[in-house]
Amino acid sequence: MSLPASILKDTFGYDSYRPLQREVIENVLARRDTLAVMPTGGGKSLCYQIPALMFDGLTVVISPLIALMKDQVEQLRAFGVPSLFLNSSLSPQEYQENMEYVKRGEVKLLYVAPETLLAPRILALLDSVKVDCLTIDEAHCISEWGHDFRPEYRQLIEVRKRFPKAVCMALTATATSRVRQDIRASLKFATTNEFVASFNRDNLFIEVAKKSDPTLQAVKMLDRYKDQSGIIYCFSRKQVDELAAYLLSKGYSVRPYHAGLEDAQRARNQEAFIRDDVQIIVATIAFGMGINKPNVRFVIHFDLPKSIEGYYQEIGRAGRDGLPAHCLLLYSYGDVAKLNYFIEQKEGEEKRVAVQHLNAIVRYAEDETTCRRKPLLDYFGESYQADNCSSCDNCTSAPAELVDITVFAQKFLSCVKRADEKFGAGHIVDILLGSKNEKIIRWEHEKLSTYGIGKELTKKQWMHLARQLLMTGYLSQEGEYHTLSLTAKAIEALKKRGVIFGVIQEAERVRKDGKKKEDVEYNQELFGLLRQKRKDLADVAGVPPYVIFSDRTLVEISTYYPQSMESLLKISGVGQVKLRQYGDPFLEIITQFCEKNNLKEYVHPLTVPQQNRLPSSRSKRVGAEEIGERTRVIADAYNAGATIQSLMELYHVVQGTILEHLTKYILAGNTLRNGDDLKEMSAASVEQQKTAFAAFDELSPALLKPVFEKLNGTLNYDQLRTLRLLYLISRQS
Repeated sequence: MSLPASILKDTFGYDSYRPLQREVIENVLARRDTLAVMPTGGGKSLCYQIPALMFDGLTVVISPLIALMKDQVEQLRAFGVPSLFLNSSLSPQEYQENMEYVKRGEVKLLYVAPETLLAPRILALLDSVKVDCLTIDEAHCISEWGHDFRPEYRQLIEVRKRFPKAVCMALTATATSRVRQDIRASLKFATTNEFVASFNRDNLFIEVAKKSDPTLQAVKMLDRYKDQSGIIYCFSRKQVDELAAYLLSKGYSVRPYHAGLEDAQRARNQEAFIRDDVQIIVATIAFGMGINKPNVRFVIHFDLPKSIEGYYQEIGRAGRDGLPAHCLLLYSYGDVAKLNYFIEQKEGEEKRVAVQHLNAIVRYAEDETTCRRKPLLDYFGESYQADNCSSCDNCTSAPAELVDITVFAQKFLSCVKRADEKFGAGHIVDILLGSKNEKIIRWEHEKLSTYGIGKELTKKQWMHLARQLLMTGYLSQEGEYHTLSLTAKAIEALKKRGVIFGVIQEAERVRKDGKKKEDVEYNQELFGLLRQKRKDLADVAGVPPYVIFSDRTLVEISTYYPQSMESLLKISGVGQVKLRQYGDPFLEIITQFCEKNNLKEYVHPLTVPQQNRLPSSRSKRVGAEEIGERTRVIADAYNAGATIQSLMELYHVVQGTILEHLTKYILAGNTLRNGDDLKEMSAASVEQQKTAFAAFDELSPALLKPVFEKLNGTLNYDQLRTLRLLYLISRQS
């Protein structure tokens, strides 16, 4: 066994690496500057902690939050790793003592904030010792295009120059290709030393629900995960206080967290949550950036997040132990209006970026057909290949069926005609709903026969219906004010009363049976006993319970019933140090429970964890009979002249989703028109297009990843999707 692998097992208690950990560790040990982008819970910390134990000198970890430093140091000390932090939470005496430990070379890892690192006395301290590694955690803070830009992070390049012999490592869980480029440029990294793991967290069940009664919806989730840890994110401090007070009055174990609380109170609430003294935190997004609490079983977004990056990071706080967790986003148009109001107060580039972020999260929330993972991963430049993840609301719900919308369509088309085909969809909907606004009165449209005949649908439903009628060729739209007029197809449908099919957007969705991933099976009674022992030991030691053992470790124990030190060592998360510290008290509980219930130890299979196995590279050709109705409708609309952009707006999806439908359609042997808008979308040069087409010829267009790797990442996945469709169209028979 290699030295890194033995440290992995003996110190940290893990039998195998997670994806990319080995490659990143080897790169750092070779003293090559490294950018690692790995999902929350993907094992980023071990990528610098293992090299730190192998380097002769000190590893300095730059971290933005005091809570994160404290948490990491507590866990490392539990593993027997000499580490400490320097920050404002220490008394002057403690601060000086820690500096002396560093000076004497008794520390392997030192955690500091960027402002602390830049202080003259800390730089002088580090000048007196050998610094082998500079690790920058939450590295997306470097980039102005990241969702949490911090100017002080930009100054870290000066520290790099001061310690030129130290290898530098940058870590983050959320970074688009643009943010990664910005990080590399700021830190002067070579492009080749970038490692990007899959952003997919397959243990998270992802759900978006229409916000109806949000408090009741939240309570249902709490009752489902009774006595388990969870986070509820709210938009405002006022909402946090009101919801926390209500839940407390109903007997839930809950505390609030936001920047308006006094520092001491906020710290107490956070500590109570981390130590399992409180089960639920209601918070603004100020909470959780550096909290490494592995056993969060659910995250609720009470309000719409500002961006996909922020949303991804926040749901990433669930299920860090690898066990199933639930992420619920409650969505309403009111949230969009609220965020738009605040965006309007911004100016220039800041406003433009905020609008882009909001548009992306709105499209994501409104998409009721595509697997949640596809647009989420697409945002970070990753292609999700599976047709059904079995772990999101869209994949476990019956698709919205096309229904007879003839009566609604006739009402809308008739209203367009009676308004002399001079108005946009919004005004037509106002007529149908019987609005008394100034424009209706000025044009005397309250006198039309169609005035007020559409009150059975909401404005949102009517607007969605209008977009369908546009895409299916019943309406045309022109000019700056998007004036609607009837097509020949619409006139014929009105005359002959032809049947029109479509979707009523807010129809209730039916959950498919047997599609949601089952929870892990284990002995819950034994788990409860072990969890209580863990809490008792943690309280005595003054550390959070997960520092003793994670929920994942306790679940594994409750599955295999290890009844000897040797067997306990095979459990994930049990290393030599923890075995010596906690083996006896836990074995006593396990053996007594097994004797009482006549249970025998099961042989533990030391196999590679499921998440480490590579997915099959075999692709399956889509037959014509396998094309869904949605794919066919989208392709028909495109062939009829609809643009990619208009289809995105109609179905509230990202560009990649429309391209995937069109690609699936053509791969089934159907024909697509060669649209000019598709050519204009491609940002690739003529030479890049030729190179990509040659790669598709060699490797097949079925999967993008082999082509991406063949081209060494010179074209991102968005560019490759567009080029693939152009390639397939160009080779139509």
